[in-house]
Amino acid sequence: MHNYNKKLIYLITILVIYVCCFVGFIFYSISNFAFRDFYKRLDLRRNIAAEKFLNNGSADQNNQWSLEFIENLDNQHEFLVEFDAAGNIVKSRGFNRKLWSKIDKKGVSNFKSDSQFYSTKFFEKDGRRYIIGASAENYFYTHHLAYLRNLLIISLILGILFILVVSVFMKRSFLKPILTMMKEVQQIGSENLHKRLDEVKYKGELKDLASTFNNMLTRLETSFETQKNFISNASHELNTPLTSIIGQADLALSKERSKEDYQKTLLKIISSAEHLEKKTKALLLLARTGFVSNSSSFSPVRIDQIIMDAELTIKAINDKFRIVTDFDLLPDDSMRLKINGNAILLQLALSNIISNACKYSSNRTAYIALGALDNKVFILIKDEGIGIPSEDLEHIYDPYFRASNTDGIDGYGIGLPLARNIIKLHEGTLKVKSSVGKGTTVEIELPTYLKF
Repeated sequence: MHNYNKKLIYLITILVIYVCCFVGFIFYSISNFAFRDFYKRLDLRRNIAAEKFLNNGSADQNNQWSLEFIENLDNQHEFLVEFDAAGNIVKSRGFNRKLWSKIDKKGVSNFKSDSQFYSTKFFEKDGRRYIIGASAENYFYTHHLAYLRNLLIISLILGILFILVVSVFMKRSFLKPILTMMKEVQQIGSENLHKRLDEVKYKGELKDLASTFNNMLTRLETSFETQKNFISNASHELNTPLTSIIGQADLALSKERSKEDYQKTLLKIISSAEHLEKKTKALLLLARTGFVSNSSSFSPVRIDQIIMDAELTIKAINDKFRIVTDFDLLPDDSMRLKINGNAILLQLALSNIISNACKYSSNRTAYIALGALDNKVFILIKDEGIGIPSEDLEHIYDPYFRASNTDGIDGYGIGLPLARNIIKLHEGTLKVKSSVGKGTTVEIELPTYLKF
């Protein structure tokens, strides 16, 4: 902010200097013109005076006409000075000898003394040397130019005030939004890349800039989460099938068994291994796409079937978990339940959310409702558990974050961020509403495969 204030001061200084130079140029130009014009008028009267003096007070017909029709200037005087070769005054008529040093004795002189302007010229006649001149007061200089000077000073002061007002307005209307945007950007770091600039605050180009920056943050968040969460997601999701494989193998080796028992155990291990392979492929797809929709790897899937598969997966993990599914809102047309997606990833997301609903409820029960509306499929997953404190809700999508009231309950804070990213990958939305002591509701919306 200090740099912006410094630049603003530089800009104001440049504008003030420009205005001062402009006003000074105007005053100088008008003054110079006034002097030149007045000296021309004074030169004319000097030449007429020379004709009069050198012709012994008489003038020809043309000059007589000029004397009659050319008005006298303010306080106008004509004078004559005769001088010798050494430059000493022999005689003078109407001349102030104090001005002798200012006069050019061989040519033309124009000068000012006090409020009086002078025009003189050297003449030579009958071997005698003369300086003939005219003097007058410049009314424009003494009156109008002073008025112009005062007017320009007032204009200069008003101009500077206008620049200051405009600068303050510019700072508030232009620089302030930029500084606000900078503060918002500075608050975004690797720990909260999900935050975005509030585009509603800005207008015009600044709104486009905020939108561009938000798009960049989305790409950064995607890349960052892809790298940061892949190992965590893999370890979290692969733990169950690996535990199942190890447990079944240990059980089979614990004592001698029949051929049929070994075959059953091997079939269970193969089933768990296949499930492990599917999860691995799904996680690799998630890492490769970086949570950006890639419909080429998707296919039409039934969301009700994915929910039932997720139920079986959860009950296999913990037989104490209960799931109550409400299918009363199902549409008559089953095609409305089809979405374009990856079945394994969707099952992964729903399994995590349903598992959380059971895990954080004292009755170990999750309530599920499924339906279709317009061109969307909606899923509600509700529990009557401990809920999430309001101050923790804004952090629930941060990896490894766990609410402050979850002490004593196993978990890593990975499931919900992973589920949200999978829903985003399918161009859907996930919203969480919660109240401490009353439970949590997760609302999921996904676009249908066909438009109705």
